[in-house]
Amino acid sequence: MTTSHETSTPLTPFQNPLPRAGLLESAAIFRDVQIPMVSLGPIRRRPPVMAAAERLRLVERSVKRMQEVADKYGPGPLELGIPGQKMALILSPRDAHRVLNETPEPFAAAETLKRQALAHFEPRVSLISHGAERTERRRFNEAALDTEHPVHAMAAQFLPAVEEESLGLLDSIDRAGGVLTWDRFADTWFRIVRRVVLGDSAHDDTELISLVESLRSKANLAFARPTDRTSRAELLSRLKALLDRAEPGSLAAYMAGDGGRAGVEPADQVPQWLFAFDLAGTAAFGGLALLAADPVFADAARREALEPTGNLPPQLPHLRHTVLETLRLWPTTPMILRETTRPVEFRTGIMPAGTSVLIFAPFFHRDDRNLDYADRFTPELWERERTDNDWPLVPFSDGPGVCPGKNLVLLLASTVLAHILRRREVHLTSHDLDPRAVPGLLNTYSVEYRLTPR
Repeated sequence: MTTSHETSTPLTPFQNPLPRAGLLESAAIFRDVQIPMVSLGPIRRRPPVMAAAERLRLVERSVKRMQEVADKYGPGPLELGIPGQKMALILSPRDAHRVLNETPEPFAAAETLKRQALAHFEPRVSLISHGAERTERRRFNEAALDTEHPVHAMAAQFLPAVEEESLGLLDSIDRAGGVLTWDRFADTWFRIVRRVVLGDSAHDDTELISLVESLRSKANLAFARPTDRTSRAELLSRLKALLDRAEPGSLAAYMAGDGGRAGVEPADQVPQWLFAFDLAGTAAFGGLALLAADPVFADAARREALEPTGNLPPQLPHLRHTVLETLRLWPTTPMILRETTRPVEFRTGIMPAGTSVLIFAPFFHRDDRNLDYADRFTPELWERERTDNDWPLVPFSDGPGVCPGKNLVLLLASTVLAHILRRREVHLTSHDLDPRAVPGLLNTYSVEYRLTPR
């Protein structure tokens, strides 16, 4: 991997500045790349905008614009000529890997716009922390979410709740004539999330999720909207009360037994989990569409899900790969943000300190100039662990800033999909989806399935 160059004197951006787009071209990039992504809702999705973006194929247009920019300026980072803003686009796989691997120094995860947005509901979360605070908060998250293991240490205790809720979902679908919509799936998904994270007593606490969603909606506007400190305090208070119960079979109980908190308040970290689990639910729901569109792979996944595993939680690699591939094709975090803590030298110039670094995931995931599978459902991509020698496919980010809940998300999402596939045939009724030519965006809010008994 490329690393920062050692120099005998401090770097300044005036020594060898990065290539810079002019004002008009920068505005065009903003129009075609940043503005569509912000309009979708960076913190909480906006269903009407999702519908319009799907219809107008805005993600495809964003990828095309990025390809044109990369062809014009070459592989080095491109500084955008926006007055009063220091921003740079990453255009090469090499630099994408470098930025993610050199997090948090000199590429801090606590980027300015991200801090302003997430402070609306999680001001002390690991994701927008830096230095010693980030170290301790990150350590806590990794311990609680059991980041290093594909199957969480408490999986055998909370997976029965996943099964119970999944079977309840199937019963409710049968009563609704076999129709599965996002609202019905999301209701079940968040019951699972509340039980797994907080315990069974939070099973029906829809007000908690409504409070999180309200604050996330306000966070979409970042600095342009004042922080609702009253609602934020209420959220943290409610979470602390639920976590203090440490109900058996929940992550709250697991955290209560963790002696390495080092002063980290769990209630400060859990809002990010609830945020991330919302995005994970959309990935599971969208994954059903890809399975419905590829019956051969779906049958293989079903056979795997039906294999007995004794007392061990099933690994379900086919369905885990489905979720990963869903997130490659339709990333829930399309813009990965970092910020330079000092001037950083690249092959083509020096990036100033305080620059917001933008990695546009769909550009790398869907670059059909370099990837023959760019728009194809290709779950076999995930059969082996990817390295820095591979093209950057980063559905959970990567490097030291990788999502600490990645494995837990894959476990829960694949298990829900397994319960559905074991008992039902899935037919996508709202969209005509070709797994060989997958569109750039799927508006999950409009997706409908018909589930029939097997």
